Amino acid sequence: MRLTRILVVLLLTSLLVSSLNGPSFGQTAPITIKVNAAKSRGPMKPVWNWFGYDEPNYTYMKDGRKLLSEIAALSPTPAFVRVHNLLTTGDGTAALKWGSTNAYTEDATGKPRYNWTIVDRIFDTLLERRMKPLVEIGFMPEALSVKPQPYRHDWDIGKTYNSIYTGWAHPPRDYAKWSELIFQWVRHSVEKYGRAEVESWWWELWNEPDIGYWQGTPEEYFKLYDYTADAVKRALPTAKIGGPHVTGPLGERTQKFLRDFLEHCSRGKNAATGKTGTPLDYIGFHAKGAPRVVTQGADNHVRMGISNQLRAISNGFHIVASFPEYRNTPIVIGESDPEGCAACSSRVYPQNGYRNGTMYSSYTAAQIARTYELADLHGVNLLGAVTWAFEFEDQPYFDGFRDLATNGIDKPVLNVFRMLGQMGGERIAVESTGAMMLEAIRDTGVRANPEVNALASRQGRAVSVLVWNYHDDDLPASPSEVEVVVEGLPNGRTLLHHYRVDGDHSNSYEAWKKLGSPQRPTPEQYQRLERSGQLQLLSSPEWLHTANGRVTLKFSLPRQGVSLLRFTW
Repeated sequence: MRLTRILVVLLLTSLLVSSLNGPSFGQTAPITIKVNAAKSRGPMKPVWNWFGYDEPNYTYMKDGRKLLSEIAALSPTPAFVRVHNLLTTGDGTAALKWGSTNAYTEDATGKPRYNWTIVDRIFDTLLERRMKPLVEIGFMPEALSVKPQPYRHDWDIGKTYNSIYTGWAHPPRDYAKWSELIFQWVRHSVEKYGRAEVESWWWELWNEPDIGYWQGTPEEYFKLYDYTADAVKRALPTAKIGGPHVTGPLGERTQKFLRDFLEHCSRGKNAATGKTGTPLDYIGFHAKGAPRVVTQGADNHVRMGISNQLRAISNGFHIVASFPEYRNTPIVIGESDPEGCAACSSRVYPQNGYRNGTMYSSYTAAQIARTYELADLHGVNLLGAVTWAFEFEDQPYFDGFRDLATNGIDKPVLNVFRMLGQMGGERIAVESTGAMMLEAIRDTGVRANPEVNALASRQGRAVSVLVWNYHDDDLPASPSEVEVVVEGLPNGRTLLHHYRVDGDHSNSYEAWKKLGSPQRPTPEQYQRLERSGQLQLLSSPEWLHTANGRVTLKFSLPRQGVSLLRFTW
């Protein structure tokens, strides 16, 4: 009895110390994931197959063209691409958070001059790869800006972010000239690419007009939208245009901007036509997470803020759904990312230290799956969610930018999109003993046990199950033991392909470190890094026996690891 009391005291003491030290990041209980291939949850629309970046001139550069080809190969469905600075004045020289096309200038008498050479080069590069533009109409040409000077910024990763907002962010001095610019652009696009092609694009006005990207009032933005939409529709009545692409609707100011914009489009006076209302073919807003560095014991580590991103998405969906006339209008989350600055290197911003490794991968898998669920919860029509990450030319290898590839070497996160590209058809029912409630992860994130969960689809003679082991804290932990049970399959033999992103698979960053982190890799090393950046199998394809429509698979999944189980017959 005395020994029993001692053991009880020791156990209680251990539990108390554990609770004082924070959540446990060690071994969790075995997880069971049940997938019902016969139970649909709705279409598996490729909402993830949208990408964007600030620097449009990277599009046609060496590594930009290479990465775009790889993005185009992710899925049989064409990817949409959104870029800033398509109307910015300049010579086409690229820099961080900068780009230009010189599409609009004026002669000495103030007569407009249009030059589509660089814009066409950008769109040609996309269309050669069967990609589609989400055409961001912006920013203000120098000759049209109401306050043009200073115009080009010289921002770098060590400088204050707000210094980027120069003359390109101001309203036009002449709305009629702006309208004619947009009309000429759309008409030129139709003449060059054909009516049917341009009808398949989406057009939008500006970027984040609720913050420094727009140096005017909300009412001036609404006026600019009226003139822009009118010009687009005059050039091509069947073109599709939307907005306002505000930042994440978490604070009341941004939520009010989004509501007021929807109210204006629905019932406001159109500044361009004098009529009531303005065309709105889709609604755009952004959503970002909020990583930070936290101290636990003697260590500092990155803690992700997935709840920030999911709450922004949920709030945006809620606002759109509150307008009955827009409840079924397509929604594009124009930037959907773990935080807000792709060009802010983790060398200067340590909270961005998640970007090179598998934390970015597992976060992306969990966030995209929950975005589908939030669209279901609010009953809205989600069309796309833009990952604002591309590549940065002539930067050091793995320099901590939020990108999909570095110097032509694919990062682990790109392989999650390769996994998603093998999914499609119908989303099917999933239950996991390691899942959090949707409302809980939206409101609080993943701070206690990890979330081990899955997204599954059925298309033709294939079932695909995407499984992740995610936690907000970037700390070492034991793997989770996972049992996946898939029901509703035909009896007989089923071929399994098990793909994996973890520390040893589909991970160029770990391979680069094992090579000694070279900034000038040899040709042989570069080829090894290229291969390590591709999606890899965990093991050889395997034939499984399906009995009573069921197949069971057991495996270990490391923390921040992602698996794709693809069953075909």
